[in-house]
Amino acid sequence: MPAAMTITEKIMAAHCGRAEVRPGENVWVDVDVLMTHDVCGPGTIGIFKERFGDTARVWDPDRVVIVPDHYIFTADEKCHRNIQILRDFVREQGLKYYYDPEFIQGEGMPSPYRDPTQTSYKGVCHKALPEEGHIRPGEILLGTDSHTCTSGAFGQFATGVGNTDAAFTLGTGKTWLKVPATMKFVFHGEIPPYLTAKDLILAVIGEISVSGATYKTLYFTGDGIRSLTLEDRMTLTNMAIEAGGKNGVCDVDEKTLNYVQARSNRVQWEGYEEDAGAGYDAVHEWDLGALEPLVACPHSPDNRKTANECGEVTLDRAYVGSCTGGKITDMIFVAALLEGREVKIPTFVVPGSTEVHADMIRLDVRGEPVASGGRSIYQVLVDAGCQLAASSCAACLGGPHDTFGRLNEPIRCISTTNRNFPGRMGHKEAGVYLASPLTVAASALTGRVPDPRQFVSEPIVTGAAGLR
Repeated sequence: MPAAMTITEKIMAAHCGRAEVRPGENVWVDVDVLMTHDVCGPGTIGIFKERFGDTARVWDPDRVVIVPDHYIFTADEKCHRNIQILRDFVREQGLKYYYDPEFIQGEGMPSPYRDPTQTSYKGVCHKALPEEGHIRPGEILLGTDSHTCTSGAFGQFATGVGNTDAAFTLGTGKTWLKVPATMKFVFHGEIPPYLTAKDLILAVIGEISVSGATYKTLYFTGDGIRSLTLEDRMTLTNMAIEAGGKNGVCDVDEKTLNYVQARSNRVQWEGYEEDAGAGYDAVHEWDLGALEPLVACPHSPDNRKTANECGEVTLDRAYVGSCTGGKITDMIFVAALLEGREVKIPTFVVPGSTEVHADMIRLDVRGEPVASGGRSIYQVLVDAGCQLAASSCAACLGGPHDTFGRLNEPIRCISTTNRNFPGRMGHKEAGVYLASPLTVAASALTGRVPDPRQFVSEPIVTGAAGLR
């Protein structure tokens, strides 16, 4: 009889053909999906060809997903070269899942698409993967991006790897992993209307530090997690890496299954539950009714303060976007606060995917289809004075100087993104404050860092988009 195991341990055992595994063991596992993008893809391809040969074929062309997303809407020629390397490799290998940014004929620069439903480009890889049916409970996903752990919200083992490990998997479909110990984070009570998952993960990172979960699984559970939308759970697992985690994971429930069954491009998978008696490296618990809106001050995600403690901080810019804060629920949170108001500081908004972009046009601030004569989320944000762009990673990773929203001066910005290290969003002397979309929206209205409870007391997300 196998010993009690965690979700991560069960997934790894199933993928290495064993009845059980224990933390600290090294095992060969079969990989279900490998993802790469325009930053790391060329390097991965180079190592693959160097080690396997110029004529080598990938292990399974239907399990490789390539999503250009980081440096897209820029005139930088090196960025364009990287995308061309991806195109050439996709053509050579006959890869099925490649989401190409469209180029304006003869101008050599990606086009900020006018109709986000009429393009093969998908936006940020971590949002595109579940949207396009590449994510399923119980599977193993590797990606050449540290925020690949986002997909653990769907009950799978998802982690970032370097170019060399990705190249080996590209050729063999396997990788060598150490089984991580699991840290358990329990949130009690239903999430109140003034909090989002960003506040929860900032509470976790502030508690254990940016190295407190190094090479461990962060398992998020409890009534509070079940009360979150799938998108908010993605914010939790997305930032597991900001605590040093190997992966983050949530329980599989009806919300998970409904989403995956409607979108998956494969019909068979097996989800897993934690066993009673599973061993944990540590257990931390929170009462959501006692948790306040939080902010991570420069220059580290664990530099945690309450929003009230930051009230005297003056701001130069607000930024809404990224795999962490560019989902449709994030946009609804922001639009609900900005509706009928005007921002006081420059506010940049970047949808996380073309689907989010389309939903911003299709839905109102309640998450319902726009009624005749009504205003869409997109229009509400424009009317409030926000500057909007096509979906991409944009300024989250800084990028070339012409990147939308990039901090090109030593200014203070409050952002829904995931990292605030020096230079992360551009200028190395800029100060980045990480916060929930509610706190960022409230800050955009005031030019300071207010407690969002000044602006919201009732639940915001309703309708088909919310499921809150």
